[in-house]
Order: sequence, then C-alpha cells, then structure tokens
Amino acid sequence: MLRIFDENRLPIGVATREQVHKLGLWHETFHCWFIGKDSGENYLYFQLRSPVKKDYPNLLDITAAGHILAHETIDDGVREVKEEIGIDVSAKDLVSLGVIDYCVTTADFIDQELANVFLYEYDKNTFDDFTLQAEEVSGIFKVEITSFEKLLLGMLAEVTIEGFELDMNGEKVCTNRIVNKNSFVPHENSYYGSILKSIKQHR
Repeated sequence: MLRIFDENRLPIGVATREQVHKLGLWHETFHCWFIGKDSGENYLYFQLRSPVKKDYPNLLDITAAGHILAHETIDDGVREVKEEIGIDVSAKDLVSLGVIDYCVTTADFIDQELANVFLYEYDKNTFDDFTLQAEEVSGIFKVEITSFEKLLLGMLAEVTIEGFELDMNGEKVCTNRIVNKNSFVPHENSYYGSILKSIKQHR
C-alpha cells in the first residue's frame, strides 16, 4: 500500500501500487543517484534494469530507486539501495536534492511521483562491492557526467559507459558499452537536468 496525495502534495489516503499507476495518483518514491570521481573525472552510476522487468527492461536507470510504502518514512527508502545493488548506505550518508514532481505516461500506466531525490558519494573505483538483486538489476555502469549531459542535449550521439553485467550464472562480467539516448529510461529532460544541476552545485 502507498500513500497518495493531491496536486498540492497533501495526503489523501492510501492505494495499491496497481491503483496508483492505473489512475495516475500522486505517490512518494525514493531516488538515489551514486556519483564518483576517477582520474579527475566525475561519474554518474546507472543500474541496468533486468530483462524480466515489466517496465523498461534492459534500459539504464537511476542507481537505486523504489516506492515509499504507506507505513514508511522517507529515510526508510534507503532500503532500496541495499536490496537492489547490495551497498550498505544510511540516510545520514545521503545528500538531499529535495522533492521533484516526476510524471511519465505510457500506454500501460500513468506514473505521477513525488520523487525524494538523493545523492550518494561512492568513493571506490571498483565494482566489487555491488551485489545485485538479479530479478531487478542485471548490471551497473558509470558514465562521465559531462558526456552524459552532452548526450541529453543532442551534442553527442553516443557515449561510452563502463561497468559490469551478470552472466547466465550470476557472475559479474566487466564490459564497456557504446550507448545512445534510447539506452536510458526516458525520464523527462527536466528531471535529468535538475539532477545534473544539483550535482554541479554539490561538487
């Protein structure tokens, strides 16, 4: 069950996840973006969504994210990081970017989120600590932030990302990929813009 809200962000009750997406009800989510630095370059980390996911399979997405359940606080959303990618993070380790109204409409659902967005400074240059929830996430990749911004703006057609994927046996296979804008979950450009602006201010 999820808390639901009116257009003024005032709570008006609870509903199931299915009802929320069918009716386009406002609800709370948790978004955590990992950022890091390697050889003087700033990086943004993306999860590769599992091929068995109903929505956006095999696309690159927010490092870790999920719904805030009706009985939870916003800080409880940090559980998503451990569940999805196996990294122990506490709420005090996160930098809040505030709440972003996030809306996506497809043929199958209407997603209207009050997205509580956070940054986490990941200070390791290896992928060894990541342990993935295979039914949710099939890989982790990082992309140089300036290159990603140019991709969003149409200044680059492709960028190189580096990371790992899980093979058929669940083992990590390190790999680089050349990807384009269609390789990422189609969040609104304004959402990505807000994230990138906040990262620049944080850095």
